[in-house]
Amino acid sequence: MGFKFSKKGQQLVEMYTNMVAGGYMRKDGVDLRDAFTEFESRFFRIPIKEQFIKYNIKTILDYGCGGCDWTTKNFDENGESAQEFYNLDQCSRFEPARNIDERGQVDCVLSFDVLEHVYIADIDSTLNDIFSYAKKLVILNIACYPANALLPNGENAHITVRDSFWWKAQVDNFALKYPNVYIQLLTSHDWRKTKSYPVYRGKDWMDSENFVTE
Repeated sequence: MGFKFSKKGQQLVEMYTNMVAGGYMRKDGVDLRDAFTEFESRFFRIPIKEQFIKYNIKTILDYGCGGCDWTTKNFDENGESAQEFYNLDQCSRFEPARNIDERGQVDCVLSFDVLEHVYIADIDSTLNDIFSYAKKLVILNIACYPANALLPNGENAHITVRDSFWWKAQVDNFALKYPNVYIQLLTSHDWRKTKSYPVYRGKDWMDSENFVTE
């Protein structure tokens, strides 16, 4: 709970708080009032559910949840909530722009379309914070392209746009610091165009007789 954003990171949280309250402008000039309410992980719900079953995930933390509520109905075509769909016992959320902070130890931490919104000086601390709450699994989806949304100062809302290999390198550092945590890394290079890395963990590298890591 000791993680603190840098000065610029805190300024970004304040801007996002204002965007949640008053909406934001898109690159095409459209003014949107409803900010960041999409359940970004819904598109990946089938592969996520497979991982939850495989690793017996019963508690989760949605890190940077936006306006998502895991107990709201109609998450899927059968009308279930996300909690019901995934058969979860507990769903916690963290969203500093909405003053939501339910961080704590869980089986899995998910963070969808969040890290590209984080100021580059805060990436390392944010990843460490994410991994520190996961007992079994971390699932990350990171956009590698500019957003349609603009910050109140006119800059693009995806402030840290890097390619998938850059993000993989950042995440690999924490695979070694938290070797028992499995990692599912997804990187998106355009809307719904996503690269999925095989699930991995640092312990498998360490336990291998080989020196080369794939």
